[in-house]
Amino acid sequence: MKPSKPNLPFRASLGYGLLLVALLLAGFTRPLAKRKPTLFLIGDSTVKNGKGKGDGSLWGWGNFLPAHFDTTRIHIENAALGGTSSRTFQTKGLWEAVRTKIQPGDFVIMQFGHNDDGPLADTARARGTIKSNGDESQKVYNPLTKQQEMVHSYGWYLRHVIAETKAKGATPVVCSLIPRNSWKGGKVNRATATYTQWAAEAAKQGGAYFIDLNRLVADKYDREGEAKVGTVYFTPKDHTHTIEAGAQLNAATVAEGIRATKGLALRKYLKK
Repeated sequence: MKPSKPNLPFRASLGYGLLLVALLLAGFTRPLAKRKPTLFLIGDSTVKNGKGKGDGSLWGWGNFLPAHFDTTRIHIENAALGGTSSRTFQTKGLWEAVRTKIQPGDFVIMQFGHNDDGPLADTARARGTIKSNGDESQKVYNPLTKQQEMVHSYGWYLRHVIAETKAKGATPVVCSLIPRNSWKGGKVNRATATYTQWAAEAAKQGGAYFIDLNRLVADKYDREGEAKVGTVYFTPKDHTHTIEAGAQLNAATVAEGIRATKGLALRKYLKK
């Protein structure tokens, strides 16, 4: 008697099954695509005005920072929001929204200060912080939230973000605040002994990188002069927020600061 041959449907299903197994094994052995790191920017309107497209003629430097990076290798997310301070960026849940997205290998650049210099508990903003890098705190009644709130120092809020960034396996970078269009004796006013100092102290204490953006931009303003700065980088009606040319200058200065910071891995993603 001749041996019987397997019927065609059985042979076809067997071949399909073997092909499926081979494809699955190939999928397991194929190397996974490497995830691009993300650079998160957090801060106030001097980092991001409006909804990322400028507020009228006003722009933040974060809008133009991607032009200095190879964005095929790194993603940049500008999560800054106008009107916030180092305190309210956290109490409003904005930092938590960023923190949950951070992954190991990411970077966070923070720049606050312009809105920290205000009342702790007024009925308009209630966004001020204690003016130091210390551990002072003050309990206030916040008329906006209608709750008691423990308010800390400017440096304390920065250190909190630094610690949580590092806990996620990411790299924190602190920038001192950009200077305003405010002059005395032919020199732009700087925040050397106040917010710049406290930001530098908080960065050092928390183990973050520090870029003295206030000094770097102020040096450029001084060289170009009060008349040019007031007309090319600002409008006469606003001494805090830059127009497009000013935001581009500040973004280029941030990139220069990154490039000059030894040991900061973010440097390798800058355009050559």
